[in-house]
Amino acid sequence: MKTRLDILITDDDRAHRVMLKKLLNGWGYNVTEADDGLVAVEKVRKSSFDLILMDIRMTNVSGIEALEQIKQINADIPVIIMTAYASVETAVQTLKKGAYDYLTKPLDFDELQVSIARATEHSRLKKENEYLKEKLGEKFDRRNMIGQSPSMIKLLEVVEQVAATQATVLITGESGTGKEVIANAIHFNSARKNAPFVKINCAALTETLLESELFGHEKGAFTGADKRREGKFVQADGGSIFLDEVSEMSPAMQVKLLRVLQERELTRVGGHDVLKIDVRVIAASNKDLKKEIRDGRFREDLFYRLNVVTLDVPPLRERSEDIPLMAHAFLKMFAENNAKVIKGFTPQAMQKLASYSWPGNVRELMNAVERAVVLCRTETIGEEDLIFTMADQALSREVLSAGQKMPAASGNRSLEEIEKQSILEALQSCRGNKSEAARRLGITRKTLRKRLHKYEDGE
Repeated sequence: MKTRLDILITDDDRAHRVMLKKLLNGWGYNVTEADDGLVAVEKVRKSSFDLILMDIRMTNVSGIEALEQIKQINADIPVIIMTAYASVETAVQTLKKGAYDYLTKPLDFDELQVSIARATEHSRLKKENEYLKEKLGEKFDRRNMIGQSPSMIKLLEVVEQVAATQATVLITGESGTGKEVIANAIHFNSARKNAPFVKINCAALTETLLESELFGHEKGAFTGADKRREGKFVQADGGSIFLDEVSEMSPAMQVKLLRVLQERELTRVGGHDVLKIDVRVIAASNKDLKKEIRDGRFREDLFYRLNVVTLDVPPLRERSEDIPLMAHAFLKMFAENNAKVIKGFTPQAMQKLASYSWPGNVRELMNAVERAVVLCRTETIGEEDLIFTMADQALSREVLSAGQKMPAASGNRSLEEIEKQSILEALQSCRGNKSEAARRLGITRKTLRKRLHKYEDGE
């Protein structure tokens, strides 16, 4: 890893170059000199620099001309312009050409040091952001997504087709099937991938808060609105917005969302200004929206606005051939996170994973593998390390009544006994941390608290 940054000083005043070089060397930078703009351009072609200090007035090629050429070669190098002939027009011109900052001679050394630090930090953050976006793009590349079942292969093929368009997308499927992963794949494989991708869970907020979060608000719009705030739609302008659990919107919010989708414009809460937006909408629901329409809980016109392209994510029980692939991927991830050396699953453990019904889908599988990694004391996860927990007892009974099998290790124990054992083991492994135990079990802290009260009361 590079510890000293490389700076190119470009100035036809030799005395000034020598002074700057000595100063910057003392600050810990590696310094290269150029006595003309043309020389600087050639050095940039041959070498990589972290920053350029550039004088404007030089004999052959001016700083502004050199700046233009350098930005064509490498737009990411920050350039700080120096001049003894300061003017507002010159400053504006250089900044428009891509200069990071503009300093006047004689230089204020404190100001110079701050400007260099800010420029290099800005450059570092920009590179880091581009790297993360690239990695996200790789992560959500169709080729890297886990799934070899016919249903998933077909789904991912459609995702690839849809991503290349501007169409509004509705993703349906049971809780825990990976609807958000599909939404990510659509955005990061689209032409909008370098623009913002904003997410919001419509079920997590009250109607008032949801409206403010989506559309923003003006100062004084309601109690506590001490300043103007932009909403998620404005934040996502040029990119995509993911509306998770869109079926949970109130009728009034559905009307307001419909208007935004129709008009591609919105008004902040408490405001009058109409804001034009360019946002791709990706929505998701774990409910049957057609049934919600029949029951009067969801607007039919909004449904057809969202339902331009529908992607139905199959439940895990319908694509059992994907379970081994996903289990190994989760094992690798959680083993690394917990600094544990675990090579794989025993045949019995894998059989247990493959034969389970997974009512909580991929999310439940992920939680089960994470628990197994935490509890495992050997290099291989065994059947005894796998604990399956139902997030809701009613769901458990529904599964049982449908003729689904409980895990092989359950024996003759009741569902309640299995549940109790799983919860107590999770609490023990988390040293009594209820929030962490609930997360690993795939249930809410509230549900965990109710279960513990039940055990304490001896029910």
